[in-house]
Amino acid sequence: MTPLQLGIIGCGTIGAAHAHAAAASEQIDLVAVADVQRALAEKIAAARTVETVYNSGAELLADARVEAVVLALPASFRIELGLQALQAGKHLLTEKPVARSAGEVRQLISVQGDRVAACCSSRFHFLESNQTVADWVARGEMGALRVLRCRVIFPAGPAPETTPPAWRLSRELNGGGILVNWGCYDLDYLLGISGWQLRPQTVLAQSWRVPATFADAVAPESDGETHIAGLVRCAGGTVLTYERGEYAAAQAEASWEVIGEIGSLRLRMTPAPEKENLQFEATRAEGTISRTLWSGSDSYNDIHRGLLEDFATAVRTGRPPKTTLAQALLVQQITDAMYRSAQTGEAVEISSI
Repeated sequence: MTPLQLGIIGCGTIGAAHAHAAAASEQIDLVAVADVQRALAEKIAAARTVETVYNSGAELLADARVEAVVLALPASFRIELGLQALQAGKHLLTEKPVARSAGEVRQLISVQGDRVAACCSSRFHFLESNQTVADWVARGEMGALRVLRCRVIFPAGPAPETTPPAWRLSRELNGGGILVNWGCYDLDYLLGISGWQLRPQTVLAQSWRVPATFADAVAPESDGETHIAGLVRCAGGTVLTYERGEYAAAQAEASWEVIGEIGSLRLRMTPAPEKENLQFEATRAEGTISRTLWSGSDSYNDIHRGLLEDFATAVRTGRPPKTTLAQALLVQQITDAMYRSAQTGEAVEISSI
């Protein structure tokens, strides 16, 4: 396969991770990087032997060598660059969250044409452990799906030495708080391993901001939530229950589950040493029995390289990427509905988003 001629716009932490993954892949040729803070772009270029450095995304998009672009910036800066990239004929891999609203995703879809466009919310699918899970779910051995569940709680730690960046919990810059920072991964993961067959209909949710005790852990101007809980009812009666919290006065927990009529899975989405995904099965003779579906260790390095190589293969072969813009739109619709429900105190229909 001819290497994909790639450009990266945004050379902060996540842009550097993309550059590292691109340099490690025979399927990618990183030809240009851009950042308004030129020193960041030059640092990546020097480390990864990148030929061209630009001071703006517009300059990179004008480079005829660049076939595809990664947008590795906060959400507020990505919509215009995403539209420009697609209109310039570039294939697009945009960081997560895909946008700040479903309306912005629809704008991208409206100009996509025949270009490949994908969202980085899929990156955890590229772990071997999670590919095994998706393959097992596809066999249909759990019966009708009843509940998909995610509950992840991070307790508050000691006072930070430096304040986190302002965009991280900003509705204007990022589209929200922990739901857009992590919920896009959780929802993409659960919907993805279920084959994107679920059709969410109704959402009820509640959110909370950082407790006053831990206010020094976030930027002073933060207005995004640090804790959210919700329920999503899907066509056919399947429900998705969701809770994510950080800076919490609670015990740590990280669990993802898929529960069917005659079987279930207890999973870990994120990489971990000595990780184990468990399968439970209903038997009349023994009741519910359990076995290990997958065990081992996986690495964050796998998620970045797998993401880029999936995108490159989609461009070269014409097959869909792991998470298309249409699928990312569904994740964003759920996200928007959860925020609206939390604000109004009422259930929200997905069809209204």
